[in-house]
Amino acid sequence: MELKPIVILTAVLAFAAATTLELQRADAASSENLLSSEAVLHDPRVPADGNPNGDLTIVEYFDYRCSSCKRVNSALRKIALEDENVRLVFKDWPVFGGISIYMARVALAAKFQNKFLEAHNALISLRRAPRERNVLASLAGAGIDISRLKRDLSIHKKEINAILARNQQQAAAFGFEGTPGFIIEQFRVPGVFNTQDFKKLIAEARAATNAN
Repeated sequence: MELKPIVILTAVLAFAAATTLELQRADAASSENLLSSEAVLHDPRVPADGNPNGDLTIVEYFDYRCSSCKRVNSALRKIALEDENVRLVFKDWPVFGGISIYMARVALAAKFQNKFLEAHNALISLRRAPRERNVLASLAGAGIDISRLKRDLSIHKKEINAILARNQQQAAAFGFEGTPGFIIEQFRVPGVFNTQDFKKLIAEARAATNAN
């Protein structure tokens, strides 16, 4: 089956903005459009990897307990290593609730000690049923200062919760039914793909961008 991006981002944004007023606000202190290209692709408060000046951005909405997210993570890492013009954006969307929310919050707290990627790779690789104790043990094993992590969870609680709320609102507006879900530049791409599928989608997204 040939895989193609299925919904142009700008069309999704226009539809969502017209139908859901709540999605027009980022949080109580901001009036930015949650569904603007800038908010979706380039939110400076959301962790990213790869080339910050790359010509193509892949946004992933994921849950650390999602088995498909775990499988696709290696493909994303391979792409970021092989394609020096790709930028990856990680949007925690803890759809399974409970411990998933805790994992998302501690991963985002790790960014305040510049260790989000270490936290992300540790948590997405966790195979045992997650509990707070083994989540923290996994993070400690990845070189994260747990005492500072706990302080940052408290100090930056409002910002972390706001990020998760924005991610949830965006994912809902894009019509994702579960994790993982992807935005590749102008395109919404639900589902799971291997490295070759991602390369095909990246090439199509670049071709579409250059044609405009």
